[in-house]
Amino acid sequence: MKIATLAISCLLLSSLVSGCAKSPPATPSPATQELSGVIEIDGSSTVYPITEAVAEEFHRVHPGVQVNVGVSGTGGGFKRFTIGETDISDASRPIKPLEAQQAEANGIEYLELQVALDGISVVVNPQNDFVDYLTVEELKRIWEPSSTVDSWDDVRPEWPSRRLNLYGPGTDSGTFDYFTEAIMGQARASRSDYTASEDDNVLVQGIAGDRNALGYFGYAYYAENADKLKLVAIDSGNGPVLPTEATIQSGEYSPLSRPLFIYVNKKSLERPEVKAFLEFYMENAAQLVREVGYLPLKAEIYQQNLASIQ
Repeated sequence: MKIATLAISCLLLSSLVSGCAKSPPATPSPATQELSGVIEIDGSSTVYPITEAVAEEFHRVHPGVQVNVGVSGTGGGFKRFTIGETDISDASRPIKPLEAQQAEANGIEYLELQVALDGISVVVNPQNDFVDYLTVEELKRIWEPSSTVDSWDDVRPEWPSRRLNLYGPGTDSGTFDYFTEAIMGQARASRSDYTASEDDNVLVQGIAGDRNALGYFGYAYYAENADKLKLVAIDSGNGPVLPTEATIQSGEYSPLSRPLFIYVNKKSLERPEVKAFLEFYMENAAQLVREVGYLPLKAEIYQQNLASIQ
């Protein structure tokens, strides 16, 4: 995903000058120069844009620290995290009991930090001129394991008799888990005959190139590709609602509004480069989260996160 270049405050670079444009590059402090090491992060493709943006800006301040951010899906990330392969795990859902048990069995203690809000977005191809909204019940009929929906007129008789091609996250995705639980009432309950990927960019490209497509993924991927996709309003019983900053924040975009997380290995937190990265994450999250298309949390939550990593 293209991450916009982010202009972090000049105060991060130098407190001795009054403007960025005419200032020479700041000389790193000895503490900054001493920070080095490698931080391993993996997990959710939904949280990836946030963590990658943080990693890029952190590297500007601490060039001696290499931050590797992978995208294997929330479940794939937890598989690595719970055996101690990664320092931080991006997650678009809370850790599951079995995953927590695996971590405990391997002596992995962790912190759960909420970093943003998201609204899972249902989208179609821009050439689709008949879908204005979908009900939760219609989404369930489309995606349930026993679904017999193969064409658009199977959803509503007045819609065209054209094949319905589905795109969605793979089974290692936290978005898959959240969507299926919210829509089907049971996590991981889904038909399997659809184009699946843990990489949301693959889904964006597929839907953008298929006029019969329907799919879902995190709001930031829609926001960055709004010119290639058509957003579909969801009716959960109180009328159709589109995901927007206001409707996600208020919970009106129901039942597909959700929190996003990172999980931190407490042992890794003892390393100065990891602690510095997490402090930078929480201090700059509000700006960076918004830059990549998600909704920041209230300031006090980031302050609570900062307190918990001290």
